[in-house]
Amino acid sequence: MVAKDGAAGPLAGVRVLELGGIGPGPFGGMLLGDLGADVIRIDRPQDAGRPNPHPVLHRNRRSLTIDLKHPESGEVVMALVDGADAVVEGFRPGVAERLGLGPEALLARNPRLAYGRMTGWGQYGPLAAEPGHDINFIALTGALHAIGPADEPAVPLNLIGDMGGGGMLLAFGLLGAIISARTTGRGQVVDAAMSDGSATLLAMVHGFLNNGTWRDERERNSIDGGRPWYGVYRCADDRHVALGIGDGRSYAALLEVLGLVDDPDFAEQRRRAAWPAMRKTLEEVFATRTRDEWEHAFDGRGACVTPVLSLSEAPHHPHNAARGTFRTGPGGIEPAPAPRFSATPAAEPVPAPVIGADTDEVLAAAGYGPDVIAGLRAKGVVR
Repeated sequence: MVAKDGAAGPLAGVRVLELGGIGPGPFGGMLLGDLGADVIRIDRPQDAGRPNPHPVLHRNRRSLTIDLKHPESGEVVMALVDGADAVVEGFRPGVAERLGLGPEALLARNPRLAYGRMTGWGQYGPLAAEPGHDINFIALTGALHAIGPADEPAVPLNLIGDMGGGGMLLAFGLLGAIISARTTGRGQVVDAAMSDGSATLLAMVHGFLNNGTWRDERERNSIDGGRPWYGVYRCADDRHVALGIGDGRSYAALLEVLGLVDDPDFAEQRRRAAWPAMRKTLEEVFATRTRDEWEHAFDGRGACVTPVLSLSEAPHHPHNAARGTFRTGPGGIEPAPAPRFSATPAAEPVPAPVIGADTDEVLAAAGYGPDVIAGLRAKGVVR
């Protein structure tokens, strides 16, 4: 199968076959596609011709529709596997095997294949067959317990389990398996579980816990809001600023801007007994000006104080604008590909295709002639 035209980025020449899926699996595919991989997504035939429902997560894809339950679909998928470096599969454990598309079958067809399996609980263990979502996975690994105010955990966005501990970990694992296959000639299964991934993201916190510098309680630690100079404060306009102060120079800059240099409560930064009074004073002071006024006051002072921006505000911040952190896609603002590469920069993302838009092109590249494709379409194998 020929490579997609105009590929650019460090993964140009790598092909990934994505067996449908939602959320974390497609996010991993997006990351790989952003870096130049040719990601081919198999969608459901009943969705053919519809606008893509995930215009950001499904960018940098080609889409074809195959009915994976049709008895003749297996050989079509195998033909695509022949030219793939990796497969992404996000079904519950056992589903891919029942479809004849499990790792044993696909690795028998392509022994160098990196077979990525994206699930919440992993391929084995007491909960492997149970449903769940991001909040469940991070609840069981301690991450949810550690986030939020002292009285109860906060409900975070699905950044920890689904995205960081899921799709990003999957992409990382697949790259490791692809590199290994190019060295050894042997493919393998990458069992990427969101529960495992969210636990991995807690590595530093566990280090603190093990050496006695972290209390297993919320708002009692250095980076969980326990210290008054590491947290969020409401301003006069009901918007907020974030304080991320960890060193003496930033602390001194904070006191100077706020006019608290001579306040005895702030004389010793790490005196825990003074923290309640410090927090109360900071709340009162920050409430006297608007968020943007405080942003201006702290500009260039090195105090590690920043405005808390909304999703719609963030793309317009001068730093984000200067770096091109966000871009304008067909549907609006979206994050630009990251990280940045000096010698093999990524191309501008290709918009998510209409579902099934690339069916004929992908099958033709896999060796199927027009008459055969028409026959498959007539039988309902593809649309």
